[in-house]
Amino acid sequence: MDSSAVALHWLEATQLSFQYHKSLADRAIVQVSDEALHRTLDAETNSIALIVQHLSGNLASRWTDFLTSDGEKPWRNRDREFVDANVGRAELLAGWDAAWNQLFTTLAALSPTDLERTVAVRGEPHSVPLAIQRSLAHASYHVGQIVILARHWAGEQWTTLTIPRGGSAAYNAQSWGGVRPS
Repeated sequence: MDSSAVALHWLEATQLSFQYHKSLADRAIVQVSDEALHRTLDAETNSIALIVQHLSGNLASRWTDFLTSDGEKPWRNRDREFVDANVGRAELLAGWDAAWNQLFTTLAALSPTDLERTVAVRGEPHSVPLAIQRSLAHASYHVGQIVILARHWAGEQWTTLTIPRGGSAAYNAQSWGGVRPS
């Protein structure tokens, strides 16, 4: 396989990883009440709404003009992302979806040769693959926070997002037809 084909596979795998993490967050968020979106565990922790605001701001900043301008845009106010805007679910999720759509549109437009470029994030040079992996790691970190908070606030009403506890054997039998691959 030539390097261009490897680059295309890597870009596709990266897009699938981002899609998976957004799906986890979306399926967690839908399981909590509007009030629980804004609830914190204590005064020093962030609510789901704050995490959504922050990650939305980060993704919008990083993925707007990804190849041509610094990932930290002058219009972004990171500190404001950690102050609850007390907006409703629809408005909160509209910003969330817009930021993710910016990411997916930009990522889908990248070519293998773009992976050889350098971009800036807060004035620091990053190879395009490093900038992408940094964004994926950041999103994954915050998606994990969203999921654990949603799991906590949903309580007994929680619907598992992955293989349920105690369900590995049944999942494996279904996935592998009872024959575990070697």
